Amino acid sequence: MLELAGIIILGILAQWVAWKFKIPAILPLILIGLLVGPIASEFLSEDGTKWIEPIWNEELKKGLFPGEALYYFVSLAISIILFEGGLTLKRSEIKNVGPVITKLITLGSAVTFFGAGIVAHYIFELSWDLSFLFSGLIIVTGPTVITPILRNIPLKKDISAVLKWEGILIDPIGALVAVLVFEFISVGGDSGFTKTALIEFGKIVLFGTTFGFTFAHALAFAINKKLIPHYLLNVVSLSVVLLVFVESEIFAHESGLLAVVVMGMVLGNSKLDNLKELLYFKESLSVLLISILFILLAANINIEDLMLLYTWKTAALFAIVVFVIRPLAVFISTNGSKLNLNEKLFISWVGPRGIVAAGIASLFGSKLLKQGVEGAEYITPLVFMIVLGTVLLNATTARLFAKMVGVFLTKSNGILIVGASKVSRLLGHYLESNGRHVVLIDSNQNNIDKAKELGIEALSTNIYSETLSDNIELNDVGYLMAMTGNSDINKYTINKFSKQFGENGSFRLVTTNEMNNPEDIPKEGLFSHSGDYLTLNEVARKFPSIQEIEIDDKAHYKNLIEITNNDKDMVPLFLKDSEGELHIISSNNTDSDEIGEGYKLVYLGKPFDVEEVAGDHE
Repeated sequence: MLELAGIIILGILAQWVAWKFKIPAILPLILIGLLVGPIASEFLSEDGTKWIEPIWNEELKKGLFPGEALYYFVSLAISIILFEGGLTLKRSEIKNVGPVITKLITLGSAVTFFGAGIVAHYIFELSWDLSFLFSGLIIVTGPTVITPILRNIPLKKDISAVLKWEGILIDPIGALVAVLVFEFISVGGDSGFTKTALIEFGKIVLFGTTFGFTFAHALAFAINKKLIPHYLLNVVSLSVVLLVFVESEIFAHESGLLAVVVMGMVLGNSKLDNLKELLYFKESLSVLLISILFILLAANINIEDLMLLYTWKTAALFAIVVFVIRPLAVFISTNGSKLNLNEKLFISWVGPRGIVAAGIASLFGSKLLKQGVEGAEYITPLVFMIVLGTVLLNATTARLFAKMVGVFLTKSNGILIVGASKVSRLLGHYLESNGRHVVLIDSNQNNIDKAKELGIEALSTNIYSETLSDNIELNDVGYLMAMTGNSDINKYTINKFSKQFGENGSFRLVTTNEMNNPEDIPKEGLFSHSGDYLTLNEVARKFPSIQEIEIDDKAHYKNLIEITNNDKDMVPLFLKDSEGELHIISSNNTDSDEIGEGYKLVYLGKPFDVEEVAGDHE
């Protein structure tokens, strides 16, 4: 009982440490597992036993899982984790992520697969099948290790997008490759890849894809037809995943992982009303399972397994995988792209392997050891070495390397606009056309779709969700503008996200009460002190365009501001200097000390009567 409780407590503690220090959770999880397992048995325990013994030891009368129970638990846990990964893989994202990411997850994966396989074969003298199983396992990077590393490194949007989507898309793809290679090894037996082996392999692919596809559509139908009560939705979905895994295994041994990946991919691309809710549940469950799983797997490693790595061959394999094969895959995949040399170098440097690689390696390694496959004892420790090594390397050096190669943004000029109403879309479109990276967020999907039609990057998310803080594509955002129709949401946005997204300025729309009492105008008030949400949207409805007018001098600027403040069909927005740089006009400070030749006032509303303005100025 103490060991079971200890694993959960230590696992969640490791997750908190990872969140607090912004490092991948897999790092403290595996280190804790090694500490309570092989390290404790060798250096800390008086009787030479592990503090946590995952498998029951008859001699010591100690252990958590009797017989093959640990193997069954790992199999089921990995199936749930892979299902959750499959849910995130969308066809639309594959189409829109661009040729660079498409090449990275196809051509780049092939380079890693064949390159690492050949190197493992000649350095460790593993058989070709085990060598390619190893290389298949280390294809994946994964968002759970990429996101914490890049979260606080301000990078150009293109670099962050490439690394983020490579991790998301390659997770289930890499798992699928590893599963297929393992199945091919398993059905090959001592006779090699014979006709019988090919038939068995075909059965695995057939039953895995068929079960996954069929049950995905059945579950989607049941959910959409309200055949499952809302309070049972998540647990029924979980039970169906386990059912698919077990049933597929019965019909074709070792086809279960393929089935759940396919099931997740099909469900993730179906029109499912409760997909987001299902994803949130699976994410929470995956966090718990990952926390338990990796402490168990690391603790299950013996000191003899670690000693297998105590050789120059390990360093040589790691160096070639990280410093030769990864850059080769990236440079081949990015050939002909708009990425410059420094950006390619940084993407080459950041390639940490993640949870899927370590988890499946432990599962497959233990299976092959039971089958008596020669050299199988190397699979788990070698993959764990690549995982720990790449995570440690990237977690400690990514920020420094970004500065060295010149991709670290010294100033974040991106703009995050909360609320995607008509006026926000007009504003976003104007800012984009002036060379600024703009992201609109809203919980209203209709507003998001309209923003995307204008070519503006828009995210459908809830401002109260933690996922916004994890979005690494917002790393270049330095300005925050809260423009929803709810003043409480606008204030909450400023309070919560000003430090993360508003280092250069955080602004919100003034409320109706503040607009009627100018002395209450806050310092973060956005645009005119007479322009609240309703006023702005009414102006945008009547005059849906953003205008520019040239400024002669400071007196002329003050005159223009006075006119816009007194005219309900005009709202001042920005001061545009001679170099095209935009400066936000705040509600309580429309004055400016620096007005020179070539400056312009940017405003929303009807066009100025130029002759009247000129006359007033004279």
